[in-house]
Amino acid sequence: MKIERDKNMTVKLTPRKKLFVEAASEMFGVGAILTKAQTKEVAAKANIPFPTWFRKSCSVGYNAYKLPGEVTPAAIVAPVTESLNTTVNLVASSNIENLVPTGFEGFVEWGHFSTLTKIIKSKLFYPVFITGLSGNGKTLMVEQIHAKFKKELIRVNITIETDEDDLLGGFRLINGETKFVPGPVIEAMERGCTLLLDECDLGSNKLLALQPVLEGKGVYLKKVNKWITPKDGFNVIATANTKGKGSEDGRFIGTNILNEAFLERFAITIEQPYPAAAIEKKIVMGSIKKYCSSDTDVDLDGFATNLVTWSEVIRKTFFDGGVDELISTRRLDHIVKAFAIFGDKMKSIELCVARFDEDTKASFMDLYTKIDAGVDVSGETSEEVSDTLDVSGDAF
Repeated sequence: MKIERDKNMTVKLTPRKKLFVEAASEMFGVGAILTKAQTKEVAAKANIPFPTWFRKSCSVGYNAYKLPGEVTPAAIVAPVTESLNTTVNLVASSNIENLVPTGFEGFVEWGHFSTLTKIIKSKLFYPVFITGLSGNGKTLMVEQIHAKFKKELIRVNITIETDEDDLLGGFRLINGETKFVPGPVIEAMERGCTLLLDECDLGSNKLLALQPVLEGKGVYLKKVNKWITPKDGFNVIATANTKGKGSEDGRFIGTNILNEAFLERFAITIEQPYPAAAIEKKIVMGSIKKYCSSDTDVDLDGFATNLVTWSEVIRKTFFDGGVDELISTRRLDHIVKAFAIFGDKMKSIELCVARFDEDTKASFMDLYTKIDAGVDVSGETSEEVSDTLDVSGDAF
């Protein structure tokens, strides 16, 4: 028999393969070369199926198959005896590093700043509800207290669509895996920081998912069967334009009547007014220093004084029922920024009051023109100011 090639056969042998090799070695000798017929003979004697592996792995020529010279037992995988951890981690980890708000250049501490500061520094769980008209600095005040004391704050803007999934968390697809991603409420509780529910009165009864959170006792995440206990320093502050009773005059469309049990869980309610004239001038001057160049012919201090007087007169008339619109502190900041861009006082004011109806816009512009010209309107009554604003009963 002609041998075309030779091999030093080393095969990992299972018990059945080993039985075949031992039987063939006994019949033909160790390392013998077998034909197909001899292979069948060995298989029949050993009472095992025909070894196709032998023909595929040990061929050394035509109809020639060499027995493996070394018997290497097949590796046997030992059973794992240690207990397996069958708990699946369904909760995604957070990689947020720093949630301390950025300081606001030109911010002026006023009003309830000191009250809130004492609450935050106490590190006690003491939920606070802050209410007030739009643009008077409710949210900014909360942010700047936290910026001052380097305390983390998570701000969540509430809408009618906000639900438990948005607040407490829900399942999301992350890198091909479904993970439970904790919501901002859970993040704040685990970090021991303040949770700010901004525009809280725009929410629905779905906010009742926060009832246990507002008690400071913790919350059970039923989606992943996990209890969350808040760390020291965790607190909840809510801001709103109403007191949770809706907007009767229609100024704040979309605000809702909040559940009484929800409101009752806030320890105190802070009513935020617009700042007094002296404070508001400091705020406006801060905006001027931040936005405007000193290289101008305009008397910036006088401009600030006139803006504050103008807004104060309009607000007084508004609260007395003489007009239906007012100028907020935020709008004064808008006007200063517009002046920094355009360099024209009247154009800046006109652009920033253009959101009002034409009659109100024209009346507000006329009033500022008189104030800028030196007309003293601060001592006028609401009726006299209404006449100055040229507001008729039919217009409102």
